[in-house]
Amino acid sequence: MQRVPGVVVVGAGPVGFLTALGVARGGIPVTVIEAEPAINDSPRATIYFPTTLTVLAELGLLEDALALSYISSRFSYRLLATGESIHVDTARTAPPDASFTYNAHFGQHRLAQLVSQHLLRLPNTAVRWSTRLVALESGAEGCTLTLESAAGREELHADWVVGADGARSAVRHLLGLAFEGHTWPERFVATNLEYDFERYGFEPANMVADPVNWAVVARLGLENEWRVTYAEDASISEEEARRRIPQHYAAILPDPEAPFRILASSPYRVHERCAPTFRVGRVLLAGDAAHACNPCGGMGLTGGVIDALALAQVLKAVVHGKAGEAVLDFYARERRRVFLEVSSPVATEMKRRMSEPDPARQRADFEAFRQQAESPEQAAMSTTLSKLVMGQPMPV
Repeated sequence: MQRVPGVVVVGAGPVGFLTALGVARGGIPVTVIEAEPAINDSPRATIYFPTTLTVLAELGLLEDALALSYISSRFSYRLLATGESIHVDTARTAPPDASFTYNAHFGQHRLAQLVSQHLLRLPNTAVRWSTRLVALESGAEGCTLTLESAAGREELHADWVVGADGARSAVRHLLGLAFEGHTWPERFVATNLEYDFERYGFEPANMVADPVNWAVVARLGLENEWRVTYAEDASISEEEARRRIPQHYAAILPDPEAPFRILASSPYRVHERCAPTFRVGRVLLAGDAAHACNPCGGMGLTGGVIDALALAQVLKAVVHGKAGEAVLDFYARERRRVFLEVSSPVATEMKRRMSEPDPARQRADFEAFRQQAESPEQAAMSTTLSKLVMGQPMPV
């Protein structure tokens, strides 16, 4: 059995790499294990809110992240049926002491690539691709991981393990933890395309409300590339879902006759689920491995990034003997509470607004947003939500 001192992080997505970087910055050896051969570049999250930018700044990543980003504070809320839209510049309602008054737009795979580069510049760090976790035991003195790769099966012994391997988490499964909640009946389809949305008055971030053809439309980055995410029938195959992309574009794009080019697509099932605990002995969960919500409102990656920072803080304190293991339990309880009380309800309400079938309620939602858009209270509401998503600071 090979001994790997320090922390093994399972999952090479943004949350896994951010956790690894935070731990490694504390001088702790870190190994990242990933079943895939490389970072997954399929379409996923693309907008980073001020809360997330605050975390990136704390981890020393902000300057490099902004160099990749399209910066914007503008948003629109649209009714597909009537063509009406409300346009908002969130910088105008940001509180005077706000560290950030804008969002950053770039694909989450680029964030993972950026963080991995920073990680591997540090001593005692490694990333093992095409390496699958098949067994896991947590004991009083550490964890035993059984791995499979092209070289065969091997066992590693690590002091701590972090499961950041997504909603289908092998770590969570091997711990025997349930994933409580529900799966949404429809499949979501995230697509990247080239299309001149700005010509039709779209902002860099847009919510299109409709009972059937709702959509999230957002600029991807510095290039003229856009993300369009919509709902699809979950009973059809992924191949059929991809074949039907132009059919959905015909309903969603402001001028479907204008030229567009599909760059990538990713049909996926969407969950509203949470593990019963985020800690089992020396194994901890973060991001989608711990909790998964629908992407409407951007709560998924936002919550995962905050998990990463918080978990790195408590792990460093425990490893260096500055705090007892009770701080790990605090992390597990607090981040679970935030998901159940804040992130998941916000994401669920956003999804309801986008796909509301009752015309009267859809109109009421639209008019309520219009009234809130320029109100001074809106700044206070946004600040309050940011604090709620961050949760209580870790006691270290």
